[in-house]
Amino acid sequence: MTNQSSPEIPPCTWNRSIGKGWDKPYTVRYASNIDDGPWHGMPLGGFGAGCIGRSSRGDFNLWHIDGGEHTFQTIPACQFSVFESDKSSSQAYALCTRSPEDNTLAAWKWYPTGGEDEGDAINRVTTGSYHALYPRSWFVYENVFQAQLTCEQFSPVWANNYQETSYPVAMFVWTAHNPTDAPITLSIMLTWQNMVGWFTNAVKSPEVRVRDDGSPVYEYQPRLGESEDNYNTIVENSQYIGFELGKASINEPVKEGEGQWCIATEKHPQVELFYHSRWNPVGRGEDVWQSFALDGSLSNYRIGTSAVAGEQIGVALAVRFTLQPGETLEIPFVLAWDFPVTEFASGINYYRRYTDFFGRSGKNAWAIASVALQQYQSWRSQIQTWQQPILDRQDLPSWFKMALFNELYNLTSGGTLWSAASELDPIGQFAVLECLDYRWYESLDVRLYGSFALLMLFPELEKAVIRAFARAIPKSDETERIIGYYLTIKAESPIAIRKAPGATPHDLGAPNEHVWEKTNYTSYQDCNLWKDLGCDFVLQVYRDFLFTGSDDIEFLADCWNAIVQTLDYVKDFDKDGDGIPENSGAPDQTFDDWRLLGVSAYCGGLWLAALEAAIAISNILITNRSGKSERRFPPFPEGVAAGIGTFQERDAEDAEELRERKSTYEGWLEESRFIYEEKLWNGQYYRLDSESGSDVVMADQLCGQFYARLLSLPDIVSGDRAFSALQTIYNTCFLKFHNGKFGAANGLRLDGSPENPQATHPLEVWTGINFGLAAFLVQMKMKNEAFSLTQAVVQQIYDNGLQFRTPEAITASGTFRASTYLRAMAIWAIYLVIGE
Repeated sequence: MTNQSSPEIPPCTWNRSIGKGWDKPYTVRYASNIDDGPWHGMPLGGFGAGCIGRSSRGDFNLWHIDGGEHTFQTIPACQFSVFESDKSSSQAYALCTRSPEDNTLAAWKWYPTGGEDEGDAINRVTTGSYHALYPRSWFVYENVFQAQLTCEQFSPVWANNYQETSYPVAMFVWTAHNPTDAPITLSIMLTWQNMVGWFTNAVKSPEVRVRDDGSPVYEYQPRLGESEDNYNTIVENSQYIGFELGKASINEPVKEGEGQWCIATEKHPQVELFYHSRWNPVGRGEDVWQSFALDGSLSNYRIGTSAVAGEQIGVALAVRFTLQPGETLEIPFVLAWDFPVTEFASGINYYRRYTDFFGRSGKNAWAIASVALQQYQSWRSQIQTWQQPILDRQDLPSWFKMALFNELYNLTSGGTLWSAASELDPIGQFAVLECLDYRWYESLDVRLYGSFALLMLFPELEKAVIRAFARAIPKSDETERIIGYYLTIKAESPIAIRKAPGATPHDLGAPNEHVWEKTNYTSYQDCNLWKDLGCDFVLQVYRDFLFTGSDDIEFLADCWNAIVQTLDYVKDFDKDGDGIPENSGAPDQTFDDWRLLGVSAYCGGLWLAALEAAIAISNILITNRSGKSERRFPPFPEGVAAGIGTFQERDAEDAEELRERKSTYEGWLEESRFIYEEKLWNGQYYRLDSESGSDVVMADQLCGQFYARLLSLPDIVSGDRAFSALQTIYNTCFLKFHNGKFGAANGLRLDGSPENPQATHPLEVWTGINFGLAAFLVQMKMKNEAFSLTQAVVQQIYDNGLQFRTPEAITASGTFRASTYLRAMAIWAIYLVIGE
């Protein structure tokens, strides 16, 4: 708690007037998909620790406390309130512009929205503004209080930090300044409802069914309102005071949903502290509001009896102080939570990463809060040190810097998992959902684009994800399933096994089963038949090696057997033996509603680039095999005993096997190059595929070429043909699609018309694909075009109520699909290609 000047808010935040709504926010395309509405703010909380969200009207409404699950509901009692008095008059407001719809807390007075929507523009008055630049956000309160008040919110997230970034904590740092010539008395109150036990599924073995859009889904019922045996305890020492919110019936080892919340603040000679340990958060609210609105005090009630069945309880903590004219004071509040267990299927439990630093008892919320109050200024400085070099760059537009950082929200609120460390995984295992509607983890085709942020900022977590895929590739799961896509087109579904050995899995599993172990959760398509996944894996392995120092030979060795197996598996789809696997006519790649037939530009290009990457990897392993007698490079294939022969003999055998593999891949590559050009180049761009007869210009036709250049591999197509194709894509899919207003559609005819007006994927603008395409434009020296394309997409997201829930797709009719989507973090690929 310090006397400091007003905080500086960076100029490139996403900002909006407090409480200002949206005239026509985007709405969901399919009714079965999630649409929370536009009131999303920047999330708070560490990676894999669970997170909360507070919107620009001031309500706490996002509760991702249960790993992988989504609860969006305002809890009105969780709120800040401010009392102000200048001796002649006083006022008090709860700092949300929306009062509860159920008439609870009716005694409270809620913050006004101002006159934004009334009268002429000259007379409009705002009551403040909300700003966000992840992982920091700010509320600036104006034209209501005489004092100047700002609340900065953040969690300790910064690049290359693998400890504090995991903490379940949110700081709320208030700065109060008196600009008048008379003293002002202020009191800031934080109230919080005891929600221990709420965030776990009441349905322990939910049935998986197929939703109307063909995706698998299961029922999630959080235990909202089930507060029996919850209790609140005041805790303090010489420096801090706060409350632990717990549950009396918890025994060790704790279960999912069990643990603590904690709110706390600093003691300081200049302030008075007040509290209430047990008030009714679903009543009228007079038990705290009457005294607070009178003089900024609370009753200091401290009885901590447990809640009975049907009862709700909350706590309140207030800091009162007087500012002399010109005086400024900083007042920190902290919210911490300690829910150490994530449960997948019943009985499958993982401890969260932060428990490596705070223990697994579920009784450490006060310890976490205390560390936060000790270190928050250092945390904020670390965040600024990380971000400032990017914010200072004059060659990057402000809107781009804003989106670059704010799209990282998904690493906090994307259902993120980060497990405790183990001998096998010394930094833990990590995973982010594909999205809230497609609730499975780290979809490999999506992260081909969306993982650039993780790679650049948290490379060890990125490699942990890829290692999980490498372990999964040899495994099989013979469970038979129907394929949801066929239900959507009212056709009989084939029966497919869940996971074929050697196939690269589509995803690392879902929260209701066993993430990292039970892969290929999605059954919308038979992903064993996909032609891009194996190539995506090889490219990401080599990319992650190159962009993390090009020295982690062990990482390449860990992945090599999986590379060999999956390339062999994909090559089996080369039915005519020409070197390139053919698409089957079913949607068998990331555009999983789009039928490709024969050799395709998208999958064929990825195949060529993957072969080049595999050749490069084999060269590295051959070069580095000598002098490594303590470990083989690559590791022993399955079934080969480690004790046979001398290390030198095995090194020689390894080298020979690597050379044979390299020779095989070189042969496939030589065959494939000619076929790719012969079958797909039409003189201006690359055809969608070789056998469907489509004349569509596909926006992402040369993803393989982008990756080849990114990884300093030989071009898979000539530079002049790549440039011609890219110009055609830009003109056709972007400029001719509603004059470039929305971004680039996935596929249009040369004149900008749709091949099929009823098609789904070709006429959607995919945010992550657009960012990937923009990175390709930068790579090809078309930076102005890249920024024009990127800005169009960013404006659609951040001007139309999609902020902090960026979808996979938007349409020209103002609809979206698949919110909180992983692929959109591809905006970091643009930054990577521009150059650090």
